[in-house]
Amino acid sequence: MGTGRRRQIAGQIRKNRTMTTEFDLIVVGGGPGGYVAALRGAQLGMRTALIEKDDQLGGTCLLRGCIPTKALLHAADVWRLCSKGARTFGIQVPEATFDWKKIQKRRALATTKGSKGVALLLQEAGVTVLRGHGRLAGPGRVSVEGPDAPPVVSAPKIILATGSKPAGLPGIEVDGDRVWHSDHLLGCTEVPKSMIVLGAGAVGLELASIMQSFGCRVTLVELESQVLPLEDADCAQEVTQALKRQGMKVHTQTRAREIEVRAAGVKCVLDDRAAGTRSIAEAEYLLAAVGRRPLTRDLGLDSVAVVVDRRGYLQVDSAMQTPQEGLYAIGDIVPTPQLAHVASHEALVAVAHAAGQSVAPVRYHRVPSCTYSHPEVASVGLTEAAAAQAGHLLKCGRFPFSALGKAAILNEPRGFIKVVSDQESGQVLGVHMVGARVTEMIAAATTAFGFGADLETWNEVIHPHPTLSEALGEALLAASGRPLHGGGS
Repeated sequence: MGTGRRRQIAGQIRKNRTMTTEFDLIVVGGGPGGYVAALRGAQLGMRTALIEKDDQLGGTCLLRGCIPTKALLHAADVWRLCSKGARTFGIQVPEATFDWKKIQKRRALATTKGSKGVALLLQEAGVTVLRGHGRLAGPGRVSVEGPDAPPVVSAPKIILATGSKPAGLPGIEVDGDRVWHSDHLLGCTEVPKSMIVLGAGAVGLELASIMQSFGCRVTLVELESQVLPLEDADCAQEVTQALKRQGMKVHTQTRAREIEVRAAGVKCVLDDRAAGTRSIAEAEYLLAAVGRRPLTRDLGLDSVAVVVDRRGYLQVDSAMQTPQEGLYAIGDIVPTPQLAHVASHEALVAVAHAAGQSVAPVRYHRVPSCTYSHPEVASVGLTEAAAAQAGHLLKCGRFPFSALGKAAILNEPRGFIKVVSDQESGQVLGVHMVGARVTEMIAAATTAFGFGADLETWNEVIHPHPTLSEALGEALLAASGRPLHGGGS
């Protein structure tokens, strides 16, 4: 070992010895749950440390999920407008082309900019960021495996927010060669000619929509009876019809079997459980979008009193605290909706409790859900089927975008807004949207829903004209039995 290297190591050892190792709060994981927890902890006057093993902050959402996916989806929207839709508005784009490398460069820029923004926020808040792998070393202690961090740090309050990773396929290696998961697709250097997508949840549907928009022939396969299994059946049907019009092959109630990876592509057998038929699907690549698994291994959980279910999720109470006092878990490692905004809100609940403040638990039935496919889908509350199963006597109102002036202006006539309410009490149980820009409009419904407004109160809200949001007002009127412009149940 050279003299320079020995001096460097000695200097690092001295730095680690002088670095603070005792904190009021330690957060393990720098995603939308972890960094929000660290920020709020610092705001409440807690000496806070954040441990992150990635080179960049932001977690899956910012680096490999929400943000890069939406960057590609927006590029797909622009491409569709330039290549097909512009002439509708009298705009001629005679030689529209796309440059996938530049599209990917812009996608990477969005993640880098966001990550730097998170780092700046933490720095300004006074949060100590430790780079390395954090592992519990008993109650109140975390070991850190990293070159620039002290070997062990301690705090009476610890929040685990280590996130999740794409789930694999039984018997098939997801190696990034012919079989991909979402990380591989987001970083691909060219658009594949064809792809089989297994899983039509939000992730699978968004990635399938991106590829289809840029000319990839997509076969979408879903084991459940509809795409987006957690959404209202009417919305799922509308999306399915739209995807088929775009040229996508959509198979629901279908199991992919006998997956064979070849040098030039992938082949599998599709068993249609509803029709009782079997077909063959072949493509250049296969994308596994069958869910995500919590990153709870190698966290030192055996050194503390926690409960982990068979899927790897940590069990917590309404304050996000595990059975080990002072140890909290949030985000994708607990059995709650795997959404960035859920993780961030769980962070606020956990930190408030850790700081000794009174806190209201997360109201998961009021969490909005958004899928940024083409068309978009957004919802909050119960689906019509779930509300009926819960014993409610229902009154539903629905209004199509095709009846709106703004939809005609945008040339986005497809889609609708649906309101599910209790016929006797007038309580709004759920709002479901499919169509252009609904992922923005769901915020208005979520706000009113969060305040527990009934139909009569909602009907006093004035919606601006001309907007797409008028459809919400019309659907509410229809649910009240007083439709104005042709809406109905």
